Amino acid sequence: MDAFSQILSGVKLNGAVFFSAEFSAPWGFSTPLPKAMAATVSAGDEHVVLYHLVIEGGAVVDLLDGRRTELASGDIVIFPHGDPHHMSSGIAVGRPFPNYGISAKIKARDLSPLRAGGGGDVSRFVCGYMTCDPYLSRPILRGLPPVFKVNIRTDRSGQWLENSILHLLEEAASGNIGSDAMLAKLSEALFVDTLRRYVASLPEQQLGWLAGARDPAVGKSLGLLHGRIAHPWTIADLADQVGISRSALVERFTRYLSEPPMTYLTRWRLQVAARSLERTSRGVADIAADVGYESEAAFNRAFKREFGQPPGRYRTDHRQAPAQEAQSAG
Repeated sequence: MDAFSQILSGVKLNGAVFFSAEFSAPWGFSTPLPKAMAATVSAGDEHVVLYHLVIEGGAVVDLLDGRRTELASGDIVIFPHGDPHHMSSGIAVGRPFPNYGISAKIKARDLSPLRAGGGGDVSRFVCGYMTCDPYLSRPILRGLPPVFKVNIRTDRSGQWLENSILHLLEEAASGNIGSDAMLAKLSEALFVDTLRRYVASLPEQQLGWLAGARDPAVGKSLGLLHGRIAHPWTIADLADQVGISRSALVERFTRYLSEPPMTYLTRWRLQVAARSLERTSRGVADIAADVGYESEAAFNRAFKREFGQPPGRYRTDHRQAPAQEAQSAG
């Protein structure tokens, strides 16, 4: 499995479409701050990623820092860090925007289209969100800008996703059993497909985790390290598996990720261990073994260097409430 898939398979993506609209210009609405959005969709301590898919017409998106993104039919715009923003027709519409009853529809999980606006040009779109573990998804999230867009009408897979979502939206609005669950899975597929398209569009000189995952040697290394985290890796072993020299692997890996493979692996092992300490009751020795440490003492030393405190104290300070743990396990 490639590194991109390895990360995504481990972060337990959960998605949903939460809003469908047919607005006529002028129109506009604002999204809440990330914490408020997380509370709205009952995400708990999960990371919330927002997206809008434009079905017909166009729109503009403005971040709070003034950055603007123009959208056309078939565009999906993603906010990987849940940044609050304004979405509007961009013409003769003042702020603050009216709510149009959006909050009530989201709270009621009403997916029937909301029709509103000033009677001008029509835009149709759907809004959705993804939740994921903020720590285990960090390698991917850290390499993403506050907002980016791709067009999903450039090939059959994107067109199939869009048509399927629209079909299921109609079914969900009609109350057909199982539509919401299928929409959630399609929402996840849409998110992954959009990420893949974004990564494919990165310029050749781009650095970072996502660009590294696309490089044949670095991507294979990342896939191996994430796929076999407890394996007693050495740089010689990894280079042999990848099929290039040790020096070449270290150079290419460091160029993309700003640290050599073994340093990256150590950091990732400890990150995974930290999440286990927070979310499970497993013993420290078992967690240490799961992430590749034969000695609990060696694990304790490495963990303290990374987090500034030993595993036991870290667990006490970061322990989730029992209800949260049960929800995470489910």
